Amino acid sequence: MNDHQRALLRLATRKDESLSVELLAGARIVALACNGMQQLVDELRSGAGVLLLAEETLVGSALQQLATALDPQPAWSDLPVIVLAGQGANSPTLLEALQQLRNATVIERPVRIPALLSAVQSALRARSRQLEVRALLEDLRTADRRKTEFLATLAHELRNPLAPISSALALLQRGPDPQTAQGYQAMMRRQVDHMVRLVDDLMEVSRITQGKLQLHCVPLPLQPVVTDAIEFSRPLLDRAGHVLTVRMDATPLPVSVDAVRITQVVSNLLNNAAKYTPRGGRVAVRVWRDGDAARIAVSDNGMGLTAALLERIFDMFVQGSGAGGATQGGLGIGLTLVKALVELHGGGVAATSAGVGQGSTFTVTLPVVATPAGMPSGSCADEALEAAALSCAVLVVDDNRDAADSLTELLRALGARASVCYNARDALRAATEARFDVAILDLGMPEVDGYQLARDLRRLPAGQAIRLIALSGWGQDADRERAARAGFDAHLVKPAQVAQLIGLLGGR
Repeated sequence: MNDHQRALLRLATRKDESLSVELLAGARIVALACNGMQQLVDELRSGAGVLLLAEETLVGSALQQLATALDPQPAWSDLPVIVLAGQGANSPTLLEALQQLRNATVIERPVRIPALLSAVQSALRARSRQLEVRALLEDLRTADRRKTEFLATLAHELRNPLAPISSALALLQRGPDPQTAQGYQAMMRRQVDHMVRLVDDLMEVSRITQGKLQLHCVPLPLQPVVTDAIEFSRPLLDRAGHVLTVRMDATPLPVSVDAVRITQVVSNLLNNAAKYTPRGGRVAVRVWRDGDAARIAVSDNGMGLTAALLERIFDMFVQGSGAGGATQGGLGIGLTLVKALVELHGGGVAATSAGVGQGSTFTVTLPVVATPAGMPSGSCADEALEAAALSCAVLVVDDNRDAADSLTELLRALGARASVCYNARDALRAATEARFDVAILDLGMPEVDGYQLARDLRRLPAGQAIRLIALSGWGQDADRERAARAGFDAHLVKPAQVAQLIGLLGGR
């Protein structure tokens, strides 16, 4: 029992105090009899759950001394005080005590033992509730501080890519030569991809914390999944000049996983290793079998982790620091996402480090399964889609003219016969006058949204033959379910990957 659950006693006689301490001990209540009001006030600094005082001990300056000690209690605290009073309970001393002490309960003597025990136990329960409120307030303050830090980090991370995009747009307006323009465009694409990853990570964490993320697990060998992750992260490793070494068991390690998610896990770990390792460092990946488990270890000789940081490295919004204490970018949710995704697969992840400047190792553990017949052994990466000419007629509908026009031009460049409308009314008229194979609809349009437009298109004579694709910034599971109910065949989140789009259009 901690000091915040003990009873501090100041009674009329030592005999009363001795008997009361023994009585409370029998009820498993820790009690301390104080020799004077000064000792009681001193003990208050260490904590108390209830004060048990005799009326006689509150005479002279003692009452004011106690009231002064209790006055600066924090908002969550209201220490219970039980006063044992003489019969009648209306003496000037007692009335003054009730005015000075804000949470006092009076019990007339002689006191029955069950009544006294009940009063003390009730006071201690009330004190426990106060302590729970204190813990809740501390958690809220911590959460508020982390939220403030996160919003500041989010603003910083979003402004970083916006700055070069803005500069590149200004430079493109000056009409540079084609080769220089291509460089600017490539840079803008990298920055947009970075912003998309930030938003996607936020949405992933949200879906996981709400229990809405669905895995699509299939039996497959682990090594090709890790190889795909390495290929995703290799550009970042190469730009930093790191030396990457890879060691994998030659025998396939059969696991039942969502390959996309595990690729994401390993890639996140590799990206962190690249960011938190000084230029020209060493990064190592090892994949091996350990009994009934498959293990993936990503090690580096970089910044390392303090013991304090190791304890909370997987917590939301926690980031390590680089040279000079500066964080290395990101929102501090990558490792939270790694931990959540691995645990959804029935595995675990652990971090180790010898200390600052000594590098770190993150080890993912996944359960091994029996090797099923026909399990694939090749790479899990999607084969690059050829930009072959598309033969379909596509209607693009989006109230954001820039988004609609740019997507339409892209589709035309790929060979599709693309038309564009900026509202549902014009789109419905266009679909009545011409035949379209595919309609790509924004969901959040004014007046008539994409959901209603999808239902209206389905009612047209040729509406059932149109493939409806939702393209929206709304990407929660509830949005996908609502789109499916409205009649959509597919749902893409803005900005859509070109490969995804070509796959949907080329699949007709």
